[in-house]
Amino acid sequence: MSYQVLARKWRPRKFAEMVGQEHVLRALINALDNDRLHHAYLFTGTRGVGKTTVARIFAKSLNCESGVSAEPCGQCSACTEIDEGRFVDLIEVDAASRTKVEDTRDLLDNVQYAPTRGRYKVYLIDEVHMLSAHSFNALLKTLEEPPPHVKFLLATTDPQKLPATVLSRCLQFNLKRLPLPLIVGHLQHLLKIETIDSEEAALRLLARAADGSMRDALSLLDQAIAFGGGAVHEAEVRAMLGSIERRHVVEVLQALAAADGAAALQVVERLSQQAPDYEALLAEVLSYLQQIAIAQAVPEALDENLDEREAVLELAATIPAEDVQLFYQIGLLGRRDLQLAPDPRGGLEMVLLRMLAFRPASAEAPARGESSATSGKPVTATASPAAAPARKAAAPDPAASDWRTLVDTMQLKGVLRELAMNCAVKQRDDDRWLLVVDTSHQQLLNKERQQRLEKTLAACLQQSIRLDIEIEGCAGSTPAQQQRMENENRQAQAVSAIESDPNIKAIQKAFDATLHVESIRPLDSR
Repeated sequence: MSYQVLARKWRPRKFAEMVGQEHVLRALINALDNDRLHHAYLFTGTRGVGKTTVARIFAKSLNCESGVSAEPCGQCSACTEIDEGRFVDLIEVDAASRTKVEDTRDLLDNVQYAPTRGRYKVYLIDEVHMLSAHSFNALLKTLEEPPPHVKFLLATTDPQKLPATVLSRCLQFNLKRLPLPLIVGHLQHLLKIETIDSEEAALRLLARAADGSMRDALSLLDQAIAFGGGAVHEAEVRAMLGSIERRHVVEVLQALAAADGAAALQVVERLSQQAPDYEALLAEVLSYLQQIAIAQAVPEALDENLDEREAVLELAATIPAEDVQLFYQIGLLGRRDLQLAPDPRGGLEMVLLRMLAFRPASAEAPARGESSATSGKPVTATASPAAAPARKAAAPDPAASDWRTLVDTMQLKGVLRELAMNCAVKQRDDDRWLLVVDTSHQQLLNKERQQRLEKTLAACLQQSIRLDIEIEGCAGSTPAQQQRMENENRQAQAVSAIESDPNIKAIQKAFDATLHVESIRPLDSR
């Protein structure tokens, strides 16, 4: 027997086998079971979400020899012939290839005659929006006064192109794109039955590439099985799809977090050896930024099973929330305009550099090559980051000061440093330390990080210790809070120094200039 592709082999034969679309199925099942049948149904939705499949099952329910119901037997001649596509009273038409009015008239000439075998004569017209205006006029007359033995099932990916007169005579059902977890779960179920080895990460890649279409997901799965020699593994699927490895995307985001344009371009340079899809790389960056924003704003909503969860949390603790939003917006616009760039790689590089160029002024030191000169425009006086002195802030309380010194001494990195910076010392004995972290930063805390911090602190103090970390609504004075207060103090003094500078006042008076205080940075800003 010849091989049957998965999309056909596992095509649902009854409503219970459908994946998703419960809102549509519920209405159809109730209509069939309660004998409240309309004469025309319109199924809309993007490709591969089940429009034609739902229509065929509905036709089977109407003509099953055991009676009209939402549970056709699947065994009678009507059910088997519909499944095999040879039921004489199910007339399937591809409107894309029969757009002329003559085709429609020929099709409808036999509407008046009773069905040959079944209970109803069912017209299933796919891509109905492709019919011409004259064809719609010919169809409209039948839709207005259909014989009792005729049902029309129309399917389209573009309902906006249908005349209002046709829409008003149909019950319309919009089939939705299938969510990624639903597609992944269905693929896992089928592969278990097929006894094919697979990795969940690979199936997530296929589901993401399918873009809400189960048919596309099954077609890609067929391709992945062939490409992987009978197995579906992440590395092979990435190679097949031309997907970018997650570590490269993380490296790009780490470079953006560090405001290091050279590092970002080096990642692109390394990737260029693999002839990647640069638009796909930008899309992956945007996907990460979305997850980072969720981790920052609503950490409890972050998917626990996210493959890159640890990397997302580290980046969420490193990149300011306003930068994440700006990067995302610039990336969206850049993706739209990428096709206009002289070459895709250059377009991607410009998007990354634009993210850094328009990054909000922060407490970081000026980037390499940043000029301290003003723009020279006569209507604006912009202060240089190097234009204002700053004084040191007052020392914090001794216990917290000791902890801040220890954090610097331990030379922690990434999310572990963020955790330590947002902790405060609540109690400490000879060998026991009790820290507290504010509820706004509780996403940084987990058992593994607490153990790592305990081990690093013990090595720094050169003694055995026990470290506990609790979550409190107000964690007290943490190193991060101290640093923010110092930065705000220095910033306020820098602004005051610039505003009272005689030269600045003279420029404002002479040119009716406006001072952009947001551009002022103290000399020793960190």
